[in-house]
Amino acid sequence: MLNLILFGPPGSGKGTQAEKLIDKYNLKHISTGNLLRSEVSAQTQLGIEAKKFMDAGELVPDEVVIGMISNALDEHSNSVKGFIFDGFPRTVAQAEALDKLLTEKSLSISKVLSLHVSEDELVDRLLKRAKDSGRADDNEETIRNRMKVYREKTSVVADYYADQVKLADIVGEGSIEDISASICKQIDA
Repeated sequence: MLNLILFGPPGSGKGTQAEKLIDKYNLKHISTGNLLRSEVSAQTQLGIEAKKFMDAGELVPDEVVIGMISNALDEHSNSVKGFIFDGFPRTVAQAEALDKLLTEKSLSISKVLSLHVSEDELVDRLLKRAKDSGRADDNEETIRNRMKVYREKTSVVADYYADQVKLADIVGEGSIEDISASICKQIDA
């Protein structure tokens, strides 16, 4: 089974590239944001638990998110050729928990595709996206702070997977098609 993690800072093109990979490789997209919304909407036990944290403005604990991922893996394991994780893991603790969960299900991460984009390009992309979507919270100061948080807290996850020889660095600037071709070359290797 092909299990991928799309990794990179906000605005690096993860969502755009995920759509291309889903179609090409028959993968199930696992987005933690979508899982949270779905579980809350369905009022599952995990959704009810997650809602308590969300309503209090707190982060949903890793064990709750891992439980939701476990459910998604079980629900779709016979209908797809693998999974693509987007927005998870964001910390080394989450990466370790994901590896443990996958091992319990006789699965593993095949490849971590890390999209690299210059900070100025990321700022330009996110400002454009904010303008197109009408989001007022994405101004240059907020965006640069998000980049700082990413560098300090999330980028270390790449080192975790590099130590496992699963990390593939991808240049995330250029045409969507060229980036997609680079990603597919890494997957097919």
